[in-house]
Amino acid sequence: MLARASALCAIVIGSLLHAEAAKVATSVQLFRKAIKEQKFIRTSGAAAQETSKTVGASAKTVGAAALEVDSVRREATHSSFNAAANATADGSADRRKRTQRTALEFDLRGYRRKRAAAKFDLRGRRRAVHGTTEAAVSHKTAYFGKVAIGTPPQWFDVVFDSGSGNLVLPSTDCTGEACVNHARYDQQRSTSARRVSCVSSEAPLLPKSTPDTSPDSLSITFGTGEIWGRCIEEQVCLGSVCYPGSFIAASNETSIPFTGFEFDGVLGLSLPEMSHSPAFNMMERLKVTEALHQTIFSVFLSASDSEVSEVTFGSINTELMASDLHWVPISRSSGYWEVKITDITIDNHPQELCQDCYVAVDTGTSELAGPSGVIERLADRLDVRIDCSNFDSLPRVGFLVNDHILNLEPREYVGQTADGCEVSLMPIDVPPPRGPLFVFGIPFMEKFYTVYDNVNRQVGFAVAKHAGDGPKHAALSMTQLGAAVTANSSSSRWSPWRHRGHSGGNLRK
Repeated sequence: MLARASALCAIVIGSLLHAEAAKVATSVQLFRKAIKEQKFIRTSGAAAQETSKTVGASAKTVGAAALEVDSVRREATHSSFNAAANATADGSADRRKRTQRTALEFDLRGYRRKRAAAKFDLRGRRRAVHGTTEAAVSHKTAYFGKVAIGTPPQWFDVVFDSGSGNLVLPSTDCTGEACVNHARYDQQRSTSARRVSCVSSEAPLLPKSTPDTSPDSLSITFGTGEIWGRCIEEQVCLGSVCYPGSFIAASNETSIPFTGFEFDGVLGLSLPEMSHSPAFNMMERLKVTEALHQTIFSVFLSASDSEVSEVTFGSINTELMASDLHWVPISRSSGYWEVKITDITIDNHPQELCQDCYVAVDTGTSELAGPSGVIERLADRLDVRIDCSNFDSLPRVGFLVNDHILNLEPREYVGQTADGCEVSLMPIDVPPPRGPLFVFGIPFMEKFYTVYDNVNRQVGFAVAKHAGDGPKHAALSMTQLGAAVTANSSSSRWSPWRHRGHSGGNLRK
Protein backbone atom coordinates (compact mmCIF):
# COMPACT_ATOMS: atom_id res chain seq x y z
CA MET A 1 0.00 0.00 0.00
CA LEU A 2 2.82 2.37 0.93
CA ALA A 3 4.58 1.65 -2.35
CA ARG A 4 1.38 2.36 -4.32
CA ALA A 5 0.87 5.61 -2.41
CA SER A 6 4.46 6.66 -3.11
CA ALA A 7 4.05 5.85 -6.80
CA LEU A 8 0.79 7.82 -6.96
CA CYS A 9 2.44 10.75 -5.20
CA ALA A 10 5.30 10.64 -7.69
CA ILE A 11 2.82 10.69 -10.59
CA VAL A 12 0.96 13.68 -9.16
CA ILE A 13 4.16 15.61 -8.48
CA GLY A 14 5.44 14.77 -11.95
CA SER A 15 2.19 15.99 -13.50
CA LEU A 16 2.36 19.25 -11.56
CA LEU A 17 5.95 19.82 -12.58
CA HIS A 18 5.05 19.12 -16.20
CA ALA A 19 2.12 21.53 -16.04
CA GLU A 20 4.32 24.23 -14.50
CA ALA A 21 7.01 23.62 -17.10
CA ALA A 22 4.42 24.15 -19.83
CA LYS A 23 3.96 27.70 -18.61
CA VAL A 24 6.75 29.71 -20.18
CA ALA A 25 7.81 33.19 -21.07
CA THR A 26 8.83 34.35 -24.52
CA SER A 27 10.30 37.48 -26.06
CA VAL A 28 9.79 38.98 -29.50
CA GLN A 29 12.51 41.22 -30.89
CA LEU A 30 11.25 44.58 -32.09
CA PHE A 31 12.79 46.27 -35.10
CA ARG A 32 13.52 49.96 -34.80
CA LYS A 33 12.67 51.81 -37.98
CA ALA A 34 13.50 55.47 -38.49
CA ILE A 35 10.79 56.95 -40.69
CA LYS A 36 12.07 59.81 -42.81
CA GLU A 37 9.68 62.71 -42.92
CA GLN A 38 9.84 66.02 -44.73
CA LYS A 39 8.74 69.14 -42.93
CA PHE A 40 8.69 72.62 -44.37
CA ILE A 41 10.34 75.48 -42.55
CA ARG A 42 10.26 79.20 -43.14
CA THR A 43 13.56 80.74 -44.29
CA SER A 44 12.51 84.35 -44.62
CA GLY A 45 9.66 86.63 -43.71
CA ALA A 46 8.48 87.92 -40.35
CA ALA A 47 10.97 87.82 -37.49
CA ALA A 48 10.82 84.81 -35.18
CA GLN A 49 9.22 85.26 -31.77
CA GLU A 50 11.47 85.31 -28.72
CA THR A 51 9.95 82.18 -27.25
CA SER A 52 8.15 79.14 -28.60
CA LYS A 53 4.94 77.75 -27.13
CA THR A 54 3.25 74.56 -28.19
CA VAL A 55 -0.28 75.89 -28.51
CA GLY A 56 -1.94 79.23 -29.03
CA ALA A 57 -5.27 80.56 -30.18
CA SER A 58 -5.35 77.86 -32.83
CA ALA A 59 -5.00 74.93 -30.41
CA LYS A 60 -7.07 71.94 -31.40
CA THR A 61 -10.47 71.22 -30.01
CA VAL A 62 -11.83 67.69 -30.25
CA GLY A 63 -13.47 68.51 -33.58
CA ALA A 64 -10.38 70.15 -35.07
CA ALA A 65 -8.21 67.26 -33.92
CA ALA A 66 -10.42 64.61 -35.48
CA LEU A 67 -8.19 64.26 -38.55
CA GLU A 68 -5.07 64.17 -36.38
CA VAL A 69 -5.97 61.60 -33.75
CA ASP A 70 -8.94 59.58 -32.62
CA SER A 71 -8.43 60.86 -29.11
CA VAL A 72 -11.04 59.10 -27.02
CA ARG A 73 -11.43 55.58 -28.36
CA ARG A 74 -8.66 54.92 -30.83
CA GLU A 75 -10.10 51.67 -31.96
CA ALA A 76 -13.87 51.63 -32.48
CA THR A 77 -15.42 48.36 -33.60
CA HIS A 78 -18.86 47.59 -34.91
CA SER A 79 -20.47 44.77 -36.86
CA SER A 80 -21.47 45.40 -40.45
CA PHE A 81 -24.22 43.58 -42.34
CA ASN A 82 -23.83 45.02 -45.81
CA ALA A 83 -21.15 44.84 -48.43
CA ALA A 84 -21.14 48.60 -49.00
CA ALA A 85 -17.82 48.73 -47.21
CA ASN A 86 -16.21 47.42 -50.37
CA ALA A 87 -17.17 50.59 -52.19
CA THR A 88 -15.72 52.85 -49.54
CA ALA A 89 -12.24 51.41 -49.36
CA ASP A 90 -9.52 52.27 -51.87
CA GLY A 91 -11.70 53.41 -54.76
CA SER A 92 -10.50 54.18 -58.26
CA ALA A 93 -7.01 54.68 -59.62
CA ASP A 94 -7.67 58.40 -59.89
CA ARG A 95 -8.41 58.54 -56.19
CA ARG A 96 -5.20 56.65 -55.41
CA LYS A 97 -3.24 59.18 -57.46
CA ARG A 98 -4.85 62.03 -55.56
CA THR A 99 -4.00 60.27 -52.32
CA GLN A 100 -0.37 59.93 -53.36
CA ARG A 101 -0.19 63.59 -54.34
CA THR A 102 -1.23 64.68 -50.87
CA ALA A 103 2.03 63.14 -49.59
CA LEU A 104 0.60 62.79 -46.08
CA GLU A 105 1.78 60.04 -43.77
CA PHE A 106 0.25 59.09 -40.45
CA ASP A 107 1.15 56.95 -37.51
CA LEU A 108 -1.27 54.42 -36.03
CA ARG A 109 -3.13 57.14 -34.14
CA GLY A 110 -3.55 59.53 -37.06
CA TYR A 111 -0.71 61.90 -36.24
CA ARG A 112 0.52 63.47 -39.45
CA ARG A 113 4.11 62.57 -40.24
CA LYS A 114 4.36 65.14 -43.02
CA ARG A 115 2.61 68.52 -42.87
CA ALA A 116 1.77 71.02 -45.56
CA ALA A 117 3.72 74.23 -45.04
CA ALA A 118 0.82 76.59 -45.59
CA LYS A 119 -1.42 74.92 -43.01
CA PHE A 120 0.58 73.47 -40.15
CA ASP A 121 3.62 74.20 -38.05
CA LEU A 122 5.87 71.48 -36.68
CA ARG A 123 3.29 70.41 -34.10
CA GLY A 124 0.15 70.58 -36.20
CA ARG A 125 -0.94 74.15 -35.42
CA ARG A 126 -2.45 76.02 -38.33
CA ARG A 127 -0.33 78.94 -39.38
CA ALA A 128 0.08 81.46 -42.16
CA VAL A 129 3.51 81.22 -43.73
CA HIS A 130 5.22 84.41 -44.79
CA GLY A 131 8.28 84.27 -47.02
CA THR A 132 9.84 81.28 -48.70
CA THR A 133 10.06 77.75 -47.40
CA GLU A 134 12.55 74.94 -47.71
CA ALA A 135 12.38 71.30 -46.77
CA ALA A 136 13.98 69.89 -43.64
CA VAL A 137 14.29 66.16 -43.06
CA SER A 138 13.75 64.66 -39.61
CA HIS A 139 12.88 61.23 -38.33
CA LYS A 140 10.30 59.48 -36.20
CA THR A 141 10.67 55.96 -34.90
CA ALA A 142 8.39 52.96 -35.28
CA TYR A 143 8.79 49.54 -33.65
CA PHE A 144 7.42 46.26 -34.96
CA GLY A 145 8.10 42.53 -34.62
CA LYS A 146 7.23 39.11 -36.01
CA VAL A 147 4.09 37.03 -35.42
CA ALA A 148 3.19 33.68 -37.01
CA ILE A 149 -0.39 32.84 -38.01
CA GLY A 150 -1.83 29.51 -39.14
CA THR A 151 -0.65 25.98 -39.92
CA PRO A 152 1.86 25.98 -41.54
CA PRO A 153 2.86 29.37 -40.13
CA GLN A 154 2.55 32.54 -42.18
CA TRP A 155 4.81 35.33 -40.90
CA PHE A 156 3.89 38.99 -40.53
CA ASP A 157 5.47 42.18 -39.23
CA VAL A 158 3.09 43.76 -36.72
CA VAL A 159 3.05 46.69 -34.34
CA PHE A 160 2.54 45.47 -30.78
CA ASP A 161 -0.03 48.11 -29.87
CA SER A 162 -1.12 48.64 -26.27
CA GLY A 163 -3.72 51.17 -27.47
CA SER A 164 -5.88 48.78 -29.49
CA GLY A 165 -7.55 45.46 -28.79
CA ASN A 166 -7.57 43.21 -31.86
CA LEU A 167 -5.15 41.43 -34.17
CA VAL A 168 -5.66 42.83 -37.68
CA LEU A 169 -3.91 41.55 -40.83
CA PRO A 170 -4.51 42.06 -44.56
CA SER A 171 -5.85 39.02 -46.39
CA THR A 172 -5.35 37.77 -49.93
CA ASP A 173 -8.84 38.90 -51.00
CA CYS A 174 -7.83 42.50 -50.28
CA THR A 175 -6.56 43.89 -53.57
CA GLY A 176 -6.25 47.56 -52.65
CA GLU A 177 -2.92 49.35 -52.63
CA ALA A 178 -2.69 49.30 -48.83
CA CYS A 179 -2.88 45.48 -48.83
CA VAL A 180 -0.86 44.43 -51.86
CA ASN A 181 2.14 46.39 -50.55
CA HIS A 182 2.29 44.08 -47.53
CA ALA A 183 2.32 40.39 -46.64
CA ARG A 184 -1.26 39.02 -46.78
CA TYR A 185 -2.89 36.20 -44.86
CA ASP A 186 -4.04 33.28 -47.03
CA GLN A 187 -6.83 31.36 -45.29
CA GLN A 188 -6.75 28.59 -47.92
CA ARG A 189 -3.16 27.70 -47.00
CA SER A 190 -3.92 27.07 -43.33
CA THR A 191 -5.35 23.83 -41.95
CA SER A 192 -6.11 25.45 -38.58
CA ALA A 193 -8.24 28.33 -39.92
CA ARG A 194 -11.90 28.47 -38.93
CA ARG A 195 -14.35 31.19 -39.90
CA VAL A 196 -16.18 32.67 -36.89
CA SER A 197 -19.04 35.13 -36.61
CA CYS A 198 -18.22 38.79 -36.15
CA VAL A 199 -21.74 39.45 -34.88
CA SER A 200 -21.84 37.44 -31.68
CA SER A 201 -19.59 38.35 -28.76
CA GLU A 202 -18.97 34.62 -28.33
CA ALA A 203 -17.53 34.38 -31.88
CA PRO A 204 -19.28 31.08 -32.79
CA LEU A 205 -18.06 29.04 -35.74
CA LEU A 206 -19.65 29.64 -39.13
CA PRO A 207 -20.34 26.81 -41.61
CA LYS A 208 -17.39 25.94 -43.83
CA SER A 209 -19.56 26.81 -46.82
CA THR A 210 -19.79 30.46 -45.73
CA PRO A 211 -18.39 32.51 -48.64
CA ASP A 212 -15.70 35.15 -48.14
CA THR A 213 -18.21 37.71 -49.45
CA SER A 214 -20.60 37.01 -46.56
CA PRO A 215 -21.95 40.27 -45.05
CA ASP A 216 -20.92 39.00 -41.59
CA SER A 217 -17.96 41.35 -41.21
CA LEU A 218 -16.36 43.93 -38.98
CA SER A 219 -15.01 47.45 -39.40
CA ILE A 220 -12.32 49.05 -37.26
CA THR A 221 -11.12 52.65 -37.15
CA PHE A 222 -7.48 53.54 -36.56
CA GLY A 223 -6.94 57.30 -36.39
CA THR A 224 -7.67 58.57 -39.91
CA GLY A 225 -8.00 55.11 -41.47
CA GLU A 226 -10.49 52.27 -41.50
CA ILE A 227 -10.36 48.52 -42.07
CA TRP A 228 -13.12 46.08 -43.06
CA GLY A 229 -12.75 42.33 -42.75
CA ARG A 230 -14.03 38.92 -41.68
CA CYS A 231 -13.36 37.14 -38.41
CA ILE A 232 -11.08 34.08 -38.28
CA GLU A 233 -10.02 31.77 -35.48
CA GLU A 234 -6.43 30.67 -35.94
CA GLN A 235 -3.26 29.43 -34.33
CA VAL A 236 -1.24 32.48 -33.27
CA CYS A 237 2.42 32.17 -32.26
CA LEU A 238 4.58 34.71 -30.46
CA GLY A 239 8.12 33.40 -30.25
CA SER A 240 7.81 29.98 -28.61
CA VAL A 241 4.26 30.50 -27.28
CA CYS A 242 1.19 29.62 -29.36
CA TYR A 243 -2.51 29.97 -28.60
CA PRO A 244 -5.86 29.74 -30.44
CA GLY A 245 -7.36 33.18 -30.93
CA SER A 246 -9.64 35.18 -33.21
CA PHE A 247 -8.47 37.99 -35.47
CA ILE A 248 -9.70 40.21 -38.31
CA ALA A 249 -8.58 39.30 -41.83
CA ALA A 250 -8.93 42.60 -43.67
CA SER A 251 -10.61 42.54 -47.06
CA ASN A 252 -10.37 46.34 -47.44
CA GLU A 253 -8.05 48.97 -46.02
CA THR A 254 -8.05 52.70 -46.71
CA SER A 255 -4.93 54.01 -48.42
CA ILE A 256 -4.32 56.52 -45.65
CA PRO A 257 -2.60 55.67 -43.40
CA PHE A 258 -1.97 52.00 -44.16
CA THR A 259 -0.20 52.26 -47.54
CA GLY A 260 2.79 54.04 -46.04
CA PHE A 261 3.28 51.69 -43.09
CA GLU A 262 6.40 49.52 -42.97
CA PHE A 263 4.53 46.82 -41.03
CA ASP A 264 1.78 44.49 -42.26
CA GLY A 265 -0.71 44.61 -39.39
CA VAL A 266 -1.49 45.46 -35.79
CA LEU A 267 -1.50 43.18 -32.74
CA GLY A 268 -3.63 44.84 -30.07
CA LEU A 269 -2.48 44.47 -26.46
CA SER A 270 -5.14 46.54 -24.71
CA LEU A 271 -7.36 45.42 -21.87
CA PRO A 272 -10.38 43.31 -22.90
CA GLU A 273 -12.85 46.20 -22.92
CA MET A 274 -11.36 47.50 -26.16
CA SER A 275 -11.44 44.16 -28.02
CA HIS A 276 -14.33 43.03 -30.16
CA SER A 277 -14.84 40.20 -27.67
CA PRO A 278 -12.65 38.27 -25.19
CA ALA A 279 -11.87 35.76 -27.93
CA PHE A 280 -10.10 38.57 -29.84
CA ASN A 281 -8.03 39.82 -26.89
CA MET A 282 -4.57 38.28 -26.97
CA MET A 283 -3.79 38.52 -23.26
CA GLU A 284 -7.21 37.10 -22.34
CA ARG A 285 -6.60 34.13 -24.61
CA LEU A 286 -3.16 33.56 -23.08
CA LYS A 287 -4.71 33.76 -19.62
CA VAL A 288 -7.42 31.21 -20.46
CA THR A 289 -4.99 28.77 -22.08
CA GLU A 290 -2.49 29.25 -19.22
CA ALA A 291 0.32 29.29 -21.75
CA LEU A 292 2.38 31.88 -19.87
CA HIS A 293 4.12 31.72 -16.52
CA GLN A 294 2.43 35.05 -15.70
CA THR A 295 -0.28 36.84 -17.66
CA ILE A 296 1.81 39.95 -18.18
CA PHE A 297 3.84 41.55 -20.93
CA SER A 298 6.65 44.07 -20.73
CA VAL A 299 8.11 46.49 -23.27
CA PHE A 300 11.66 47.78 -23.71
CA LEU A 301 12.28 50.24 -26.54
CA SER A 302 15.83 50.97 -27.57
CA ALA A 303 17.23 54.48 -27.57
CA SER A 304 19.62 53.69 -30.43
CA ASP A 305 20.35 51.16 -33.14
CA SER A 306 23.03 49.60 -30.93
CA GLU A 307 20.40 48.16 -28.56
CA VAL A 308 17.78 45.46 -29.10
CA SER A 309 14.15 46.33 -28.41
CA GLU A 310 11.80 43.63 -27.22
CA VAL A 311 8.33 42.81 -25.94
CA THR A 312 8.36 39.97 -23.41
CA PHE A 313 5.30 37.86 -22.63
CA GLY A 314 5.05 36.05 -19.31
CA SER A 315 7.89 37.63 -17.34
CA ILE A 316 9.83 40.78 -16.44
CA ASN A 317 13.38 41.20 -17.69
CA THR A 318 15.05 42.93 -14.74
CA GLU A 319 18.30 43.21 -16.69
CA LEU A 320 16.63 45.94 -18.74
CA MET A 321 15.63 47.94 -15.65
CA ALA A 322 17.78 50.62 -14.00
CA SER A 323 15.39 51.09 -11.05
CA ASP A 324 12.76 49.27 -9.03
CA LEU A 325 9.35 48.73 -10.59
CA HIS A 326 6.63 51.15 -9.49
CA TRP A 327 3.14 49.65 -9.86
CA VAL A 328 0.12 51.88 -10.53
CA PRO A 329 -3.49 50.60 -10.72
CA ILE A 330 -5.60 51.09 -13.83
CA SER A 331 -7.83 54.07 -13.14
CA ARG A 332 -10.80 53.45 -15.44
CA SER A 333 -12.42 50.69 -17.48
CA SER A 334 -11.88 52.27 -20.91
CA GLY A 335 -9.76 49.41 -22.23
CA TYR A 336 -6.62 51.56 -22.26
CA TRP A 337 -3.71 50.97 -19.96
CA GLU A 338 -4.72 54.21 -18.31
CA VAL A 339 -3.57 55.60 -14.95
CA LYS A 340 -4.23 58.82 -13.08
CA ILE A 341 -1.78 61.73 -13.05
CA THR A 342 -1.74 63.58 -9.74
CA ASP A 343 0.11 66.60 -11.16
CA ILE A 344 2.88 67.81 -13.46
CA THR A 345 6.23 68.77 -11.95
CA ILE A 346 9.13 70.99 -12.97
CA ASP A 347 12.41 69.92 -11.38
CA ASN A 348 10.35 67.76 -8.99
CA HIS A 349 8.13 70.66 -7.87
CA PRO A 350 4.37 70.04 -8.43
CA GLN A 351 2.81 72.80 -10.53
CA GLU A 352 -0.92 72.37 -9.77
CA LEU A 353 -1.52 72.11 -13.50
CA CYS A 354 -3.42 68.86 -13.79
CA GLN A 355 -4.93 67.40 -10.63
CA ASP A 356 -7.60 65.30 -12.38
CA CYS A 357 -5.81 64.14 -15.50
CA TYR A 358 -5.29 60.65 -16.87
CA VAL A 359 -2.65 59.17 -19.13
CA ALA A 360 -2.88 56.29 -21.61
CA VAL A 361 0.38 54.37 -22.07
CA ASP A 362 0.34 53.68 -25.78
CA THR A 363 2.98 51.82 -27.81
CA GLY A 364 1.12 52.69 -31.04
CA THR A 365 1.61 56.46 -30.74
CA SER A 366 4.69 58.24 -32.06
CA GLU A 367 4.09 61.38 -29.97
CA LEU A 368 3.66 62.68 -26.46
CA ALA A 369 0.26 64.36 -26.27
CA GLY A 370 -1.90 66.16 -23.74
CA PRO A 371 -4.62 68.76 -23.09
CA SER A 372 -3.93 71.99 -24.97
CA GLY A 373 -4.64 74.24 -21.99
CA VAL A 374 -2.27 72.33 -19.73
CA ILE A 375 0.45 72.28 -22.37
CA GLU A 376 0.07 76.01 -22.95
CA ARG A 377 0.45 76.82 -19.25
CA LEU A 378 3.41 74.44 -19.00
CA ALA A 379 5.06 76.08 -22.03
CA ASP A 380 4.56 79.50 -20.43
CA ARG A 381 6.47 78.39 -17.34
CA LEU A 382 9.22 76.62 -19.22
CA ASP A 383 9.77 79.59 -21.57
CA VAL A 384 11.63 77.55 -24.20
CA ARG A 385 13.29 80.06 -26.51
CA ILE A 386 12.84 79.47 -30.18
CA ASP A 387 16.54 80.11 -30.84
CA CYS A 388 17.39 77.31 -28.33
CA SER A 389 19.61 79.73 -26.38
CA ASN A 390 18.30 78.49 -23.01
CA PHE A 391 18.15 74.79 -23.88
CA ASP A 392 21.06 73.80 -21.61
CA SER A 393 19.42 75.43 -18.58
CA LEU A 394 15.93 73.95 -19.05
CA PRO A 395 14.54 71.86 -16.16
CA ARG A 396 13.21 68.32 -16.05
CA VAL A 397 9.47 67.96 -16.63
CA GLY A 398 7.80 65.18 -14.66
CA PHE A 399 4.46 63.46 -14.25
CA LEU A 400 3.40 62.67 -10.71
CA VAL A 401 1.84 59.20 -10.67
CA ASN A 402 0.83 58.15 -7.16
CA ASP A 403 3.84 59.27 -5.13
CA HIS A 404 6.47 58.85 -7.86
CA ILE A 405 7.65 61.44 -10.39
CA LEU A 406 8.49 60.19 -13.90
CA ASN A 407 10.87 62.78 -15.33
CA LEU A 408 11.71 63.76 -18.89
CA GLU A 409 14.90 65.62 -19.78
CA PRO A 410 14.79 68.67 -22.09
CA ARG A 411 15.96 66.59 -25.06
CA GLU A 412 12.91 64.35 -24.51
CA TYR A 413 10.22 67.05 -24.35
CA VAL A 414 11.73 69.77 -26.58
CA GLY A 415 11.78 69.41 -30.34
CA GLN A 416 14.97 70.72 -31.93
CA THR A 417 14.68 71.32 -35.67
CA ALA A 418 16.19 73.53 -38.32
CA ASP A 419 13.88 76.39 -37.42
CA GLY A 420 14.38 76.27 -33.65
CA CYS A 421 13.17 74.76 -30.38
CA GLU A 422 9.71 74.23 -28.93
CA VAL A 423 7.89 72.06 -26.42
CA SER A 424 7.01 68.97 -28.43
CA LEU A 425 3.81 67.74 -26.80
CA MET A 426 0.95 67.37 -29.30
CA PRO A 427 -2.23 69.11 -28.05
CA ILE A 428 -5.39 67.01 -27.85
CA ASP A 429 -8.54 67.92 -25.97
CA VAL A 430 -10.67 65.11 -24.59
CA PRO A 431 -13.68 66.38 -22.61
CA PRO A 432 -14.74 64.95 -19.23
CA PRO A 433 -15.47 62.31 -18.13
CA ARG A 434 -12.82 60.69 -20.38
CA GLY A 435 -10.50 63.66 -20.12
CA PRO A 436 -8.36 65.56 -19.60
CA LEU A 437 -6.14 62.88 -21.13
CA PHE A 438 -2.41 62.60 -21.80
CA VAL A 439 -0.91 60.00 -24.12
CA PHE A 440 2.54 58.58 -23.40
CA GLY A 441 3.87 57.37 -26.74
CA ILE A 442 7.24 56.20 -28.00
CA PRO A 443 9.37 59.08 -26.61
CA PHE A 444 8.18 58.21 -23.08
CA MET A 445 8.56 54.47 -23.61
CA GLU A 446 12.14 54.81 -24.77
CA LYS A 447 12.84 56.32 -21.35
CA PHE A 448 10.85 53.91 -19.16
CA TYR A 449 10.53 50.13 -19.08
CA THR A 450 6.82 49.32 -18.79
CA VAL A 451 5.00 46.19 -17.56
CA TYR A 452 1.31 45.43 -18.15
CA ASP A 453 -0.50 43.14 -15.71
CA ASN A 454 -3.75 41.86 -17.22
CA VAL A 455 -4.86 39.95 -14.10
CA ASN A 456 -4.31 42.62 -11.44
CA ARG A 457 -5.07 45.47 -13.87
CA GLN A 458 -1.99 47.55 -13.20
CA VAL A 459 0.94 49.11 -15.04
CA GLY A 460 4.52 48.98 -13.80
CA PHE A 461 7.08 51.71 -14.51
CA ALA A 462 10.85 51.44 -14.17
CA VAL A 463 13.67 53.48 -15.64
CA ALA A 464 14.93 51.67 -18.74
CA LYS A 465 18.60 50.65 -18.67
CA HIS A 466 20.34 52.06 -21.73
CA ALA A 467 24.00 51.91 -22.66
CA GLY A 468 25.89 55.01 -21.65
CA ASP A 469 23.52 56.17 -18.89
CA GLY A 470 25.41 57.62 -15.96
CA PRO A 471 25.16 56.41 -12.33
CA LYS A 472 22.68 59.16 -11.39
CA HIS A 473 20.42 58.66 -14.38
CA ALA A 474 17.89 56.37 -12.68
CA ALA A 475 17.52 58.57 -9.59
CA LEU A 476 16.96 61.66 -11.72
CA SER A 477 14.51 59.92 -14.04
CA MET A 478 12.18 58.47 -11.39
CA THR A 479 12.01 59.73 -7.85
CA GLN A 480 9.60 59.58 -4.95
CA LEU A 481 7.93 62.84 -4.04
CA GLY A 482 9.71 63.90 -0.84
CA ALA A 483 8.07 65.55 2.13
CA ALA A 484 10.33 68.57 1.64
CA VAL A 485 8.99 69.22 -1.85
CA THR A 486 5.29 70.00 -1.69
CA ALA A 487 2.84 71.89 -3.80
CA ASN A 488 3.08 74.83 -1.39
CA SER A 489 6.86 75.09 -1.36
CA SER A 490 8.11 78.50 -2.46
CA SER A 491 11.82 77.72 -2.17
CA SER A 492 12.26 77.15 -5.89
CA ARG A 493 11.79 79.26 -9.01
CA TRP A 494 9.47 76.47 -10.15
CA SER A 495 7.09 76.85 -7.19
CA PRO A 496 3.45 77.21 -8.33
CA TRP A 497 3.10 79.89 -5.64
CA ARG A 498 5.35 82.13 -7.71
CA HIS A 499 3.37 81.46 -10.88
CA ARG A 500 0.14 82.52 -9.18
CA GLY A 501 1.48 86.06 -8.95
CA HIS A 502 3.36 85.77 -5.65
CA SER A 503 7.04 86.09 -4.80
CA GLY A 504 8.51 85.32 -1.42
CA GLY A 505 5.08 85.47 0.16
CA ASN A 506 4.40 89.07 -0.95
CA LEU A 507 1.82 90.06 -3.55
CA ARG A 508 3.23 91.55 -6.72
CA LYS A 509 2.16 95.13 -7.32
